[in-house]
Amino acid sequence: MTPQVSPEVLKKMADSPEDQNQWTAKLRRMSLAYLPPEKLMPDRQPEYVSSWIYVFGVLTLSAFLMVAISGAILAIEGPSWWHESSYGHFVNSLHLWSVELFFLFMVVHLWGKFFMAAWRGRRAITWITGVLAFLTSIGAAFTGYVSQQNFDSQWISTQAKDGLNSMGVGAFFNVLNFGQMFMWHILLLPLIVLLIVGVHVLQVRLRGVVPPIGANKDPKDDVKSWGGKYRPYDIIKEFTVGFIVVVVATVLLSVVFSSPDRSPATLKRWSIADPVDFVTTAAAELAGTSPSASYGAPYNAVHGTGQYIGPISLENLVGVHIRVNPPNDFVLKPLSTLPNNPALTQAIAMWKSSSSSVQGKWMDAYDKALAKAKQVGETVSMPKSNSGPISELMSQELNMAQSGALDGAVEGSGQFYETNYTKPLLFISDGSYLAKLAQSDHLLGTQWGMMNETGNFPGQPWLWLYTMWYQIPPYSSSGNADALVMSTMAVLTLALLLVPFIPGLRSIPEKIGIYRLIWRDFYRENKT
Repeated sequence: MTPQVSPEVLKKMADSPEDQNQWTAKLRRMSLAYLPPEKLMPDRQPEYVSSWIYVFGVLTLSAFLMVAISGAILAIEGPSWWHESSYGHFVNSLHLWSVELFFLFMVVHLWGKFFMAAWRGRRAITWITGVLAFLTSIGAAFTGYVSQQNFDSQWISTQAKDGLNSMGVGAFFNVLNFGQMFMWHILLLPLIVLLIVGVHVLQVRLRGVVPPIGANKDPKDDVKSWGGKYRPYDIIKEFTVGFIVVVVATVLLSVVFSSPDRSPATLKRWSIADPVDFVTTAAAELAGTSPSASYGAPYNAVHGTGQYIGPISLENLVGVHIRVNPPNDFVLKPLSTLPNNPALTQAIAMWKSSSSSVQGKWMDAYDKALAKAKQVGETVSMPKSNSGPISELMSQELNMAQSGALDGAVEGSGQFYETNYTKPLLFISDGSYLAKLAQSDHLLGTQWGMMNETGNFPGQPWLWLYTMWYQIPPYSSSGNADALVMSTMAVLTLALLLVPFIPGLRSIPEKIGIYRLIWRDFYRENKT
C-alpha cells in the first residue's frame, strides 16, 4: 500500500535539491501551475456565464458519452448483431439518435462560440480544437454510416468514393472496404475525437470562459482572469443533469422513431429483379466498357480519366492502389470456379484466346441482340446472334448470380475474413438497379442524397453544405464536380479553422451583434 504524504511534506520534498531536476516533480509543478484544482474543477464562474448558450457545451459532452456507450455495446456484440436482434436494433437506435443529438448540440455550441468571438484573449487553440472535434466527428459519423452493412451504407459509399477519389484520398481511405471503415469507426476516429475533446476542455479550463465583447476597455485584458463578480457553479451537477436529459431524450426518440435498416442490394437480388439490366452490365464488364472498367485511378490505369483542379489531377498523381480488372474479376474469374461445365470452359478459353478485334465484333453482335432483350420471369429472352462465346458466358453468369454464388466469388479475396466489398459494390453500381432503388428513397445526388436516409428517418444534416454545391452551377454541370466540391469544402474548412487569424472574418461577430443577445443580462446590468 502506498504511504500517504501530507501537503507540507510534499512541499519540502519539491523544494529539496534532489527533487529540483526530477522529471516527475517537474511535471507535477508544471501541471499545478497551469491547472490548479480550482481551475480544473471550478465551483465558481464569472457572473456573465448565465446565458442558455453555455448549456450546449455540457449537452454536447453528455451526448458524446451516450454515443460512446451505445457504440461500445454495438462493437462488443459485432457488426451483424443489430440486424438480427430486436434488442440490438434498439441499441442501434440509441446510437443513431444520440449521434443526431450530439451534432445538434455541437453545431449550436460551435456557432454560439463564433458569435461570441470566443477566440479572443489567446483562446485561438480553444477555437481550433473545437472545430477539429467537429470535423473529426463528421468523419466518425460518416464511417459509421458506411459500416452499417445495409442498402443505405452501400449507396453512400458508392457515391462518396468519387469525391474521395478525386482528391487522391480514396486510394488509402477506401469507403467500399467495410473492414477498413469499421475499424476507423469503432477505434481510430473515436480515439482521435476523444483526444481533441480532452485538449479542448483543458484549454477551456486553462484559459477560462471568454468575457463579453467590450466588457474590458482594453482588449488585452481579455487574457487576464475575470476581475468582476462570480456566481456559484456546480460542474458535476450540471453534467449529471445534462446526461440524464440526453439519456431520456435518446430513449424517447428511439422508442418512437427507431432506426432504419433496409436490406442490402446483392448480385443475386439484382439478377432476379432485373435480369436484363444485370446481363447488360455484365456484358459491359466483359467488354471493358463499364464505368468501373473505364474509371481510372485508383482502380485501373486508363488514359484520359480523372478529375482535375486546374491542371492537376490528384487521383492520377496518387495512381492505382486498389487494382480492379472488371473483365476478369467480375466475369471470367468467377465463372472459372464453376465445376464440371465443359461448354463454359470452352467458352472462356475461346474468349481469352481471341484478339481484341474479334472480341469487339462478337460484342457488337451481342449488343444489337441485347437491345431487343425482354425479361421473361427471371430469365432473359433475346434474339440469337453471331456473338461467339458471349451468349454462353452471359447465360452462365446470370445463372451463377441467381444462385447466389456470384456474390461470394466476386467478393472473394482469398483471405479468411471477407470484409472488402469493393468489387461487388463497383459491379452492382455499374448497372441501373442500385440507382433505381436509391431514387425511390430520395438518395440521388439531385435529391440531396448524401444527407438523406432511407424512409423518413433523419440522415446526415451536417453534410448539407457539401451536398448543396452539387445543386448549383458551375458544380452541377462540371465534369470535375467532385474535385471542385471537395476543394471548395477544403478551403471553407480551413477558413473556419483559422478564423481567429483571418482579418475581416474574425471581426464578423462584433459587427453582427448577436453577442448582445447571448450576454443580454450582462449588458443590461452594466448598460454598455
